[in-house]
Amino acid sequence: MPSVVAKSYFPRTLIDEDGDGIGNGSGKTHLYLNIYDISPVNKYLYYLGIGIFHSGIEVHGMEYGFGAHDFSMSGVFEVEPKSCPGFIFRRSVWLGTTNISRSEFRLFMEDLSEKYYGDTYHLMDKNCNHFTEEVSMQLIGKPIPGWVNRLANIGSFGSCILPEHIRIETVRDLPPRPSSSDGSDIFDLSCLQGLDRENQTINVS
Repeated sequence: MPSVVAKSYFPRTLIDEDGDGIGNGSGKTHLYLNIYDISPVNKYLYYLGIGIFHSGIEVHGMEYGFGAHDFSMSGVFEVEPKSCPGFIFRRSVWLGTTNISRSEFRLFMEDLSEKYYGDTYHLMDKNCNHFTEEVSMQLIGKPIPGWVNRLANIGSFGSCILPEHIRIETVRDLPPRPSSSDGSDIFDLSCLQGLDRENQTINVS
């Protein structure tokens, strides 16, 4: 099951006075926002500056996202970049760079994942795009592009045009992830994959 340690003692923001991420790493790490289509309707909505999107943050060679399930444990998950199951990859957006090291980033993500439990997910108020925006704001002090989560920001109007199947999307058969260099596996979803066999659903939009 996902192993989320007790909160680490990072400050609320990881941005220094010059706008760079803090860290002991030897160089800057690029942050990308990987964006996926959830519905075919995006084919038409995208050019109007709106759409139904899932997003994940790519940093240090892995992608991190937030999804919904019915249990009181983290909904944060880790996959290979640009390969989130169940969605169609659309594009990557470069967000900026940070000096945060790999080990510091994992501590940061463990801390943040305690705030994003699967059973706290809300399509309009706390979805995957809210998660990626918070990661971006804390690491580089910049929001994600507004069009990615514009539908949620519209509020009740947006929910009226959402296809009924949107909340039924599931994470299925996540590819195996090699263990990290320190042997930890903090975002192992093997237990969640088993839920599908019990007809449970895990929404990742």
